[in-house]
Amino acid sequence: MNNALTIREYSEALAPHFHDINAEWIRSMFRLEDTDREVLENPGKKIIEPGGVILFVEHETLGIVGACALQKTGASSYELTKMGVRESVRGQKAGEFLLSAIIERAASLKADPLYLLTSSKCAPAIHLYEKLGFVHDAQIMEQYGARYERCDVAMRYRATS
Repeated sequence: MNNALTIREYSEALAPHFHDINAEWIRSMFRLEDTDREVLENPGKKIIEPGGVILFVEHETLGIVGACALQKTGASSYELTKMGVRESVRGQKAGEFLLSAIIERAASLKADPLYLLTSSKCAPAIHLYEKLGFVHDAQIMEQYGARYERCDVAMRYRATS
């Protein structure tokens, strides 16, 4: 399927996809928290303007099927956040394709640390993160984990050589 996928950069025209894709998966497992709403309803202001990135994965026939953001949280620190793939394409490597692209972008930004916060309920996502170089990290949990009620897993990217 990867030859049918391309990465698209954020634009205001794509902002509704960022909202809808993420609201779909969050609502399927949790509830939208205030911090979710702030970011999903104002991605340009909350992610892009402060120096972050939003990438989308587009399928040649299905359109935009996934989204992921890098939210700048410090001088060089970035949180990989709001990564979601439409249920209709889960299991078809769109998430892995998107995650690889966002890790590559984080490297070009010299993100240190690159981290993420998630829930143990998201086992398939955690497996994917581990596969692509993220490791569980208690220090990240201590420093950033309070942002979301649902967060009980914190991971830091460790480049694989």
